[in-house]
Amino acid sequence: MTNRQKRSAIHGALVTLGAFLVGTYFVFHAVQGDYGLFNRVQIEAEETRLRTELATLQLELDDLKNRTQRLSDGYLDLDLLDEQARKILGYARPNEVIIR
Repeated sequence: MTNRQKRSAIHGALVTLGAFLVGTYFVFHAVQGDYGLFNRVQIEAEETRLRTELATLQLELDDLKNRTQRLSDGYLDLDLLDEQARKILGYARPNEVIIR
């Protein structure tokens, strides 16, 4: 082998090694990086959990809106008012037995 052929072989090996290292770098970050596959799975799981929590909170909000509307001046639900007075103020009729 001549000196020129040795340099060409070394140059080819260095270029191949450099391309391999750059490719490895990008593959590693595609899998492990901030926006990589593993992080994407975690983000999707978090999204599912948050959507479930949102649905639960929406149901709770709807229930509170319903109760608020039922206790408003325009529409008064006497059964709900009685229930709330007993629950919050501790009221009971004289002939009732309270079990806690």
